[in-house]
Amino acid sequence: MGQMIRLGRTERKFTAQDLADRAGISRGMLQRIEKGDPKCEIGVVFELAALVGMKLFDAEASSLARHLKQAEDKLALLPKSVRKPTKAVDDEF
Repeated sequence: MGQMIRLGRTERKFTAQDLADRAGISRGMLQRIEKGDPKCEIGVVFELAALVGMKLFDAEASSLARHLKQAEDKLALLPKSVRKPTKAVDDEF
């Protein structure tokens, strides 16, 4: 689930800090969840999944494996980090 949360975060162009702030957790906790730390609270994981638009329950058990494979393939193509776009400064007077 951590990889799928990371994929959803990067597709929506959320920085780790943005998503952590929305969920009310620390950035370190988000990073642990994205890495798959089993000691993280499941409620927080579910909330993060909802924030990035991830489907939590599916009718078919085989679809989870398919979604995981798709997430791994997409993560390999996405950049390692997401940066907020800088605003262009209008310095012409």
